[in-house]
Amino acid sequence: MRWPDRRLLDLLQVEHPIIQAPMGSCTTPEMVVAVAEAGGLGSFSTARTPANEIGEVVAAIRARTRKPINLNFFCHAEVKPDPIRDDAWRRRLARYYVELGVDAPGTSAIRDPFDAEMCDALVAAAPEIVSFHFGLPDASLVRRIKDAGCVLLSSATTVEEARWLEHHGVDAVIAQGAEAGGHRGMFLTTDVATQVGTLALVPQVVDAVEVPVIAAGGIADGRGIAAALALGASGVQCGTAYMFCPEATVSPVHRIALRAARDDSTAISSVFTGRPARSIANRLMRELGPHPDAVPQFPMASAAVRPLAQAAETKGSPDFTQLYAGQAVTLCRGA
Repeated sequence: MRWPDRRLLDLLQVEHPIIQAPMGSCTTPEMVVAVAEAGGLGSFSTARTPANEIGEVVAAIRARTRKPINLNFFCHAEVKPDPIRDDAWRRRLARYYVELGVDAPGTSAIRDPFDAEMCDALVAAAPEIVSFHFGLPDASLVRRIKDAGCVLLSSATTVEEARWLEHHGVDAVIAQGAEAGGHRGMFLTTDVATQVGTLALVPQVVDAVEVPVIAAGGIADGRGIAAALALGASGVQCGTAYMFCPEATVSPVHRIALRAARDDSTAISSVFTGRPARSIANRLMRELGPHPDAVPQFPMASAAVRPLAQAAETKGSPDFTQLYAGQAVTLCRGA
């Protein structure tokens, strides 16, 4: 196929300007390989992968493809322990622990921030592309990544964030519209209410930066890709559509929820991790509200919710599981 804008194709060295979103909850090496071999950019999220296992993951991918791949990292700030807030959060969830017969857990950060150790593992793994969520890590780490020859991407949810990313060295900006599933990439704002939709965000970011722009959010088929390119994007990033693929590790309750979802089934909530993320609305989101005051900072909230999700899922219930999905879920093949 002859694409009208080759900037992203030449930058990423791929055949099609389509990036598989790095979804920590369901992405597998098999998915990365399948996308790469089909001519797109396969992405692996390290959100739940410790530094000492990154090399093994990349080796598993490299054993099956030599095409370019993307490793994605969260670069949130390290959170100091807040026992008072953590205790308030567990008290808020106490009735659910009793209902499901589980003990209230201790507090632990499930996702470590990007640091020198993680950067060492990244450089050793030598992916062609590296992407970040929640901004960029320390400038010294960014320099190491660039010096290693990696193409650098990161997500922006506003024009201001896009300009900041370009100024700090990214080679392309992922313009993440409010329709996107999963965590919002916001890092210069905390106001979820002012987050911009893809249709409005992409052309404004295109006009604001010189680097290629990748549209993300609400794109699940060829019509969405064509629309994004018409708005000036050089490529697209799709996530929810890949959750229906056989290579995805999606829990049974999540898969059922995806297939039953409607256009208005999703909502943005901080209740599961402490950061805003779009998921299919369930009991926990409805009963606690989208952004409860007691929720600890990311990623500390997760430890208290996870036992509830595990217990409920054994009974076939999605009530406490974060059911990641974007607003275009019903357009996905198999939905």
